[in-house]
Amino acid sequence: MSPSDTERPSGADSPSEPTAGALTAVAPRLRALRRQASLTLEAAARAAGLSPAHLSRLETGQRQPSLPMLLALARVYGTTVAELLGETVAGRDAVIRAADMEPTAAGGWTYWPAGAPGRGMQALRVHVPYGSQGDVVRVHPGEEWLHVLGGRLRLRLGDSTHRLAAGDSAHFDSLTPHRIAAEDHDGVDLLFVHTLLQSPTAALCLGPTPGDVS
Repeated sequence: MSPSDTERPSGADSPSEPTAGALTAVAPRLRALRRQASLTLEAAARAAGLSPAHLSRLETGQRQPSLPMLLALARVYGTTVAELLGETVAGRDAVIRAADMEPTAAGGWTYWPAGAPGRGMQALRVHVPYGSQGDVVRVHPGEEWLHVLGGRLRLRLGDSTHRLAAGDSAHFDSLTPHRIAAEDHDGVDLLFVHTLLQSPTAALCLGPTPGDVS
């Protein structure tokens, strides 16, 4: 579900609508963070499970990144999705108020930050619509924990399929190929926590990187 993800969606490179809102500022930030990390386009794309051409289009604003892509790139660059989107939180307060959780839409998902930036984990509240990205398989270093708040979730881990209802949780090594989808037409609501790789080079040292996709 999260982001240095290997994506295998059908029609992955079909044209998309221009970015809007906060996403319009993501492209230059992606380029600046990659250069700050001293990573080539090829190395950063490989670490995030993308093709260099796809990452180049993200950096030039020709493609709109999905939430999984933002999560993958945030992990590679040792930052958070909130910081990629330019959302700043004063200080690092232990308490995050509901009124301060601004929703962001990306790739069909809606998510709310449920933790402070600059930590070793990122916590999100996520709504996954029915039919959204159910064909995307993800593989990346780290761990993920999710808890179903409402609706029903279909979780594919390796060769096993699990169906989770409200109150159910899953905690897994995200090097296991994984895929999620909402079972209900109203979608599914999750609490989601994943580990961040604080060193941009760490992602390049954790075993073989799956092949790129275009």
